[in-house]
Amino acid sequence: MVIEIDNGSGFCFGVTTAISKAEEELDKTGHLYCLGDIVHNSNEVERLKQKGLETITHEQLQELHNVKVLLRAHGEPPETYEIAKRNNIEIIDATCPVVLQLQRRINKSYNSPQDDGIQPQVVIYGKRGHAEVNGLVGQTQGNALVIENLDEIDKIDFNRNIYLYSQTTKSLQGFKAIVEAIKNRIGDDVEFKSYDTICRSVANRIPQIRQFAAKHELILFVCGSKSSNGKILFAECLDANPNSHMISNETEINPEWLHDKKSIGICGATSTPRWLMNQVKTFLEQKLSS
Repeated sequence: MVIEIDNGSGFCFGVTTAISKAEEELDKTGHLYCLGDIVHNSNEVERLKQKGLETITHEQLQELHNVKVLLRAHGEPPETYEIAKRNNIEIIDATCPVVLQLQRRINKSYNSPQDDGIQPQVVIYGKRGHAEVNGLVGQTQGNALVIENLDEIDKIDFNRNIYLYSQTTKSLQGFKAIVEAIKNRIGDDVEFKSYDTICRSVANRIPQIRQFAAKHELILFVCGSKSSNGKILFAECLDANPNSHMISNETEINPEWLHDKKSIGICGATSTPRWLMNQVKTFLEQKLSS
């Protein structure tokens, strides 16, 4: 029996940095607030909770004063920083550099002067309500249009200039399809600019994870249910190997999946901790040796 963990799976740079900053503060003080789940993985959130990390909502943030609050890798809208300043809250900013650069670019596009005096139309390909997308929309005073898929492009005003961006963890293929669809709809007098702002540490995992999935008889994709990136990567696994299953931890493994399997691959999202994949592997080794 071969049980292999995908070397390319696990935390991306932004998540690794956020967790390192949280653990550094927790080692010093034993307590830290975090605005929203630090990562879309309940197992990792629980681990850090045991060390003293307390997850709070935006509503709770407004009630806090004179404390430290960690901002996770997803980023935040300008309003969050204004609240922190007003309430004398010290921000530990773990916004991913890729997300931070994207926020600045969207803000610049939105505030660029237009010859006709009409506010620029900023369109974001992303998941409505996602933490990163909320931060991006905040750069436009809440006026950016968010579209989740190709079916929603009718919401765009094709008579106005269009500036298209993407949530960093969306599908590159999906983004390209939207770009082509917009090009086919706009008039000659409309300016359309598209910016491929998808993080390559995510996009580059797709061909690698497909190759990994194809070489094993069974794939266990370890991922939290809230992970947008996880949904994309799991879909790729499933396409490359129909015998793929998404699990949040080892307790969700169906013993029937293991029957007559000689090769099992374990992989995960950019929000999946390495220790959790190792835990799944250890469980399998014990299960199969008993």
